[in-house]
Amino acid sequence: MQAALFDMDGLLVDTEKVWLEIETAVMARLGTAWSAEHQAHLLGGSMERTVAYMLEVSGADLPPETLWRWMVDGMVGALAEGVHVMPGAAELLDGLRAEGVPVALVTSSLRDIADAVLKAVGRERFDAVVTADDVTRTKPDPEPYLTAARLLGVQPVRCVVLEDSPTGVAAATAAGCAVVAVPSVLPVEPAPGRLVVSSLTEVTIADLRALVPA
Repeated sequence: MQAALFDMDGLLVDTEKVWLEIETAVMARLGTAWSAEHQAHLLGGSMERTVAYMLEVSGADLPPETLWRWMVDGMVGALAEGVHVMPGAAELLDGLRAEGVPVALVTSSLRDIADAVLKAVGRERFDAVVTADDVTRTKPDPEPYLTAARLLGVQPVRCVVLEDSPTGVAAATAAGCAVVAVPSVLPVEPAPGRLVVSSLTEVTIADLRALVPA
């Protein structure tokens, strides 16, 4: 194992509830109801996809840029009030750093949102950060994980990705990485080169190393 690549929303930090809260509030401004079922359609996707879907559901005649700004401002404001790190995430991060394993954060969220999370979690815990602003194609395209591997100077096939969504798992698999999946909203099926667990508290660094082919 040459590196570990962490997803952010739902894997590193418990932000899916925050996303649902902000999406619901924004849709209320448009006079439209929003639910967890709507959110499930967007799990692991980009802001472009989120905004397009919300405008489609609401039928609102609103510039996408306006809805985009409502979402970003809402998320940054909510995250400034506190970020809940997922169980086992901090311990695993610190263990990897203690062993000298490079670590990257790879998220489909925008840089402003990632910065708000990193302010609480600690930017120093990561050797590289890849956000939606750093790629031309977000997950499920492999570009974000390939970009992270390039920034760290490692081979994707020697990386282990930690994800919570089918979209992120698809991106990691397409990049050639091994995967640890901790499903949050949608299920993820076991597969060769993939470990599916219910919590990061169940994962050790030895587990990560065992996923990388000899």
